[in-house]
Amino acid sequence: MDLSVTGMRVFREVAERGSFTAAAAALGYTQSAVSRQVAALESALGEPVFRRHRSGVQLTPAGRAVLRHTTVALDEIDAALRAAHRPPPRRVIARLGAYPAAGALLLPRALADLRRTHPELDVTTREGATPALVRALRAGSLDLAVVAQAPPFRALDAESPELTVELLAEADLRVAVPATHPLAGDDAIDVDQLRAQSWIASPSPAGEVLLGVWPGLGGRIRVAHSSRDWLAKLRLVAAGCGITTVPASMAEVVPDGVRVLPVRGGPRETRRVLLAHLPGRRSPVLRAVAEALRVAATR
Repeated sequence: MDLSVTGMRVFREVAERGSFTAAAAALGYTQSAVSRQVAALESALGEPVFRRHRSGVQLTPAGRAVLRHTTVALDEIDAALRAAHRPPPRRVIARLGAYPAAGALLLPRALADLRRTHPELDVTTREGATPALVRALRAGSLDLAVVAQAPPFRALDAESPELTVELLAEADLRVAVPATHPLAGDDAIDVDQLRAQSWIASPSPAGEVLLGVWPGLGGRIRVAHSSRDWLAKLRLVAAGCGITTVPASMAEVVPDGVRVLPVRGGPRETRRVLLAHLPGRRSPVLRAVAEALRVAATR
């Protein structure tokens, strides 16, 4: 049995999304249709490409090998389809992923520099949580990704080959509080003062509302508002609806009525900003994007 283009596209989407359900939603298919395509692919290959577990799927060694070739094949097929319908584009495209907070300062600065220094370069961007961006790099739908990392600073995933990563920035986590809040009257907040606060947080990929709450507080934490949007969370802080954690870099873009303060006591909460890509992806185009990100990160 031959491999179908549809089957390869479904396989790559499942590998990127990490589950049959998410892939079906992204493709507009039913979950059973996705399962049939993957089953047909595995039948043609004579090997399972995914290990199923409770929270989704993980590539098998055979699946990782097939994904590398599938990505190359689909890119060539897409290029052939574009060439058949219109002349090759003059602009060079780079696909960049980034975690949400990077869109506040780092991405706009880097993209503005690139528009000035490399006008022929067309950078497309895509926002996502770090695990989703890592899967997208593996699936070949992103060339580079700006990701966030919290202690302990382990490898971004357990797949092979290991992703190439570069440290762009490192800073301590901070807390954004309303300017009129009692906590705003000092130059820092004691960690013990955080336990009784109302928090504004983001749902984590696992479905638990955690992102935006100070790590390791323990006990019962009150999350008053949940939002994935950074600006919405900061506006809620400005309105006096609660407090939230922010990367130190966000201090420059918080709205009026918000103070961003360090935290005293407890383990140091450092956050790293990394640039990740598959090994061997070092074309002049990607080097230009990486350099713009490095420069933007040092400002």
